[in-house]
Amino acid sequence: MKFLDQAKIYIRAGNGGAGSVSFRREKFIPNGGPDGGDGGRGGDVWIEAVEGLNTLIDYRYQQHFKAQTGHHGQGRQMHGGKGEDVVLKVPVGTQVLDEDKETVLLDMDTVGMRERLLRGGNGGWGNVRFKGPVNQAPRHANPGQEGGERWIWLRLKLIADVGLAGLPNAGKSTFLSAASAAKPKIADYPFTTLTPNLGVVDLSPSERFVIADIPGLIEGASEGAGLGTRFLGHVERSASLIHLIDGTQDDVAGAYRTIRNELEAYGEGLADKTELVALNKIDALSEELRAEKTAELATVLGYEPFLVSGVSGEGVPELLRAAWAEVRRTRGEIEDEDALSEDGVSPTTEEWTP
Repeated sequence: MKFLDQAKIYIRAGNGGAGSVSFRREKFIPNGGPDGGDGGRGGDVWIEAVEGLNTLIDYRYQQHFKAQTGHHGQGRQMHGGKGEDVVLKVPVGTQVLDEDKETVLLDMDTVGMRERLLRGGNGGWGNVRFKGPVNQAPRHANPGQEGGERWIWLRLKLIADVGLAGLPNAGKSTFLSAASAAKPKIADYPFTTLTPNLGVVDLSPSERFVIADIPGLIEGASEGAGLGTRFLGHVERSASLIHLIDGTQDDVAGAYRTIRNELEAYGEGLADKTELVALNKIDALSEELRAEKTAELATVLGYEPFLVSGVSGEGVPELLRAAWAEVRRTRGEIEDEDALSEDGVSPTTEEWTP
């Protein structure tokens, strides 16, 4: 299924049904009088966050959604029925923005969350409503009120506990496939990943979290270079970031600074998230190169990075354990001082291998 994370749609609530002008005409019953019923209310426009969806592709081919007009009133004081509602089903994490694409109207971040976007117009009164001592035979009724209408933007921000960041070809997709059952596209050229991927990491039956892989960033991404920062919104909700750095490149410290600069330029609190820096592809490095690259990164970070290999699985369990500790801290399940053991890894009684 094609991935689509933003769409512009037009929504319109149903108009109210018109009231009826009718008079009671029955044999042997004199002075029947007015008996026109009221019109029904127009349908509403709702939005609902549901499970099982991870893209807005349904709104790529249909952009106009209109609720049904209320049924008109009839004689014998029969009121019209309400028009049918329109329910927009979206993935969890979808934001509803105004037409300016900046004002956030709703944030559908909970499964089952249901909100009304537009209310249908009220139905018009029938002529029975206007009868009185002076006007005993009114010959007019009200039309129904018009329903509201507007253009809105839907923007999806995937809900993940941990986000992956790094330059193109840093090994993020390979790491995701090693850490979870996800099967992202993997190749030996940059920008293999063009859309975000989600994977579920199972450390144990009671330890599970979601990790998101987004397309790689390059220098100048905040100004639109490469794929820009369009997909960074999918890791805004994450508890922490795993920053993967290709250990086979010459300047690992420069690669780290490049991504940090783009995260700071993007804003939205990404630069303030807990960052777990990992030197990737260590299976292709000798012991001397490992020590050299680690020391180079440690000079910039102030601490030693994780050493991992998505291909061999070396170091992956330790990095995932540290990420799980950050997830638990964000959820309020553990305190900071109890999150990590002395070696920087969350203690566990069960061994896990990718």
